[in-house]
Amino acid sequence: MKELSSSQVSTVIADQHSVDAAILSRFSARAYLNKAVDKTVLEDLLAVAARAPSGTNTQPWNVYVVQGAGKDNLVNEVCAANEAMTANPELAKEYVEAYDYYPAKWVSPFIDRRRECGFGLYGVLGITKGDKDKMQFQHQQNFRFFGAPVGLIFTIDKALGRGSLFDYGMFVQNVMLAARARGLHTCPQAAWNNFHKIIFKHVGAQENEMMVCGMSLGYADESAIVNTFKTTRVEASAFTKWIE
Repeated sequence: MKELSSSQVSTVIADQHSVDAAILSRFSARAYLNKAVDKTVLEDLLAVAARAPSGTNTQPWNVYVVQGAGKDNLVNEVCAANEAMTANPELAKEYVEAYDYYPAKWVSPFIDRRRECGFGLYGVLGITKGDKDKMQFQHQQNFRFFGAPVGLIFTIDKALGRGSLFDYGMFVQNVMLAARARGLHTCPQAAWNNFHKIIFKHVGAQENEMMVCGMSLGYADESAIVNTFKTTRVEASAFTKWIE
């Protein structure tokens, strides 16, 4: 990572458009090329991401980078567990996420946006309502990191408060934007959270850690139709109130 030659206060961002492009071109890529990512690139982007703010500089992030045979072993065991859970829903009791990422009860407008996202993704893939086999196949791709050469597992110390998850979100966003700056794409994934017991065994996480999310990272496959799916955003005026 190249250090800034001037102070943080006086540094001028000369190219606004590149910053905006990194943000606007970030999306959840769900198909990747079979192309390795150099370790120095990963080290560099994580070092940049670590400049994320955190309350009293606690820096609550902890990252496990899984690649190669280690990734394959993790993928195989989690895929097998997910398949078994699909065949026998009672097994879901063994795989409970450590915190409630999604609400227990959905309300509008959030449920509407969730449905739009799901229908849009399945529509691009040609998966029709009720086609359980194709739905399960696509869901299973989560646990294959969508074919990405790099999987990231994010954990946090259980001793920390809920505010640290807010800090963590800024770090994860930094990872994704730093990846874009290096020609990489990502997909943050809460789907991994249910299988933290299996994951921790593979990555060597300790009992004091809690799973935050997983992430796929690599070079996106531009020819994959799934990567043409684009989620919508409401206008800023819909969520902004000006008090003068």
